[in-house]
Amino acid sequence: MYISIQSLVSEFSKWVWGIPLLILLIGGGLFLFVYSGLVPFRYMRHAVEVLRGKYDKHDSPGDLSHYEALSSAIAATVGMGNISGVAIAIATGGPGAVFWMWVSAFVGMATKFFTCSLSVMYRGKDEEGNIKGGPMYVITEGLGKQWKPLAVFFAFAGLFGTLPAFQANQLTQTLVDVFQVHETNMETAKLLLGISIAIITALVIFGGIKRIGSVAGKLVPVMVVVYLVTVLTILVLKIDKVPSIFSLIFTDAFTGNAVVGGALGTLIITGVRRAAFSNEAGLGTAPMMHGTAKTKEPIREGLVAMLGPAIDTLLVCTLTALAILASGIWKGFDGNGISLTLEAFNTVLPANIGSVILTICVLIFAFSTLFTYSFYGYSCLSYLFGSKVGKYYNYIYIVTIVIASIIKLDFVINVIDSAYALMAIPTVLSTLILAPKVKKAANNYFKRLKEGAF
Repeated sequence: MYISIQSLVSEFSKWVWGIPLLILLIGGGLFLFVYSGLVPFRYMRHAVEVLRGKYDKHDSPGDLSHYEALSSAIAATVGMGNISGVAIAIATGGPGAVFWMWVSAFVGMATKFFTCSLSVMYRGKDEEGNIKGGPMYVITEGLGKQWKPLAVFFAFAGLFGTLPAFQANQLTQTLVDVFQVHETNMETAKLLLGISIAIITALVIFGGIKRIGSVAGKLVPVMVVVYLVTVLTILVLKIDKVPSIFSLIFTDAFTGNAVVGGALGTLIITGVRRAAFSNEAGLGTAPMMHGTAKTKEPIREGLVAMLGPAIDTLLVCTLTALAILASGIWKGFDGNGISLTLEAFNTVLPANIGSVILTICVLIFAFSTLFTYSFYGYSCLSYLFGSKVGKYYNYIYIVTIVIASIIKLDFVINVIDSAYALMAIPTVLSTLILAPKVKKAANNYFKRLKEGAF
């Protein structure tokens, strides 16, 4: 029965990630990119100033500062998708998939600007009076109550898309690989590790959104710096191969010859799927976090949010891809996901230093994502059934961590990919319809900024 379910989920994932969804995500993002007047590039400096707290006001509505909101959102996106997801993209789509991840990231910056501006513009409240954000509130508050079925559709899909399955699975796989657990003890080791991971996660997520934001704010800078220094060291050691790697990425992007036998459409979809898994632009998760930011200016939060795909995909994912390609291990490697990245690090760095550093990075990356994703699922369940029922989501979340630690990677990826695709449909549709509202608010905001009103 399990095999039948696995096959069914796999087929559904392939079907839902077809050309129509590709057009919606990339085409919709490209439209928003142009329609925004190239905001992601014109106001990057101002976005950094907002992030640094220059415009923070403690009496503004919301729970998190701009920095904590972005840190929490990045904690969710700069995670296993950047280490394991990139490896999966290269293993299944070849080096050319990296190019399409870049394309997706550029348009994703505009998508996040619009979706996260809307998440503050159309915030909702639960029955306890707490401020809530996300596509479900954008749809009902911005489009009207008659659109509520679309909001419910998003929230139901979000219950599955925000499960911690991928993170728990790959974190467990990393630890058994590093400690070289024998095949006969594999299942028991994974189960015990899953239970341990669940306990650590529970200590943070039961403290609520403010504790999650506080922990994420401390973890994110450390994890990004440590990881970047390690990957840059690998690239310095393999500096002679870097120019040819970039050439390979660009040429393979339009041929797909490296892995998928010239199937360009499959290559593009692979790149977009893995970029979506990595930076989550257009999926609707980040707006749930940014919607809780302490601000009265929706555009300001949109500007901060658009930094996410730049940090996540254009920087971290690119460096991961370059490290894997520079190692040369990706050619004919009999494995996938974190195992490929781990082997790439060990191939270049001496005396298993790669394993040690990558394990530390994976621990921080995975746990930061595990902490943040619980809030997304809680938000979806709270919207559907109220905050009293929503509080029980964390118990489901913890149990899922244990289960995901022992099941197969392919099944986990297909489940999450399918849910992401379903989440993207209401998120992007509602954003495209409400885009003129953001455009009007942006023109007003930047006019006041030039006049020195802030």
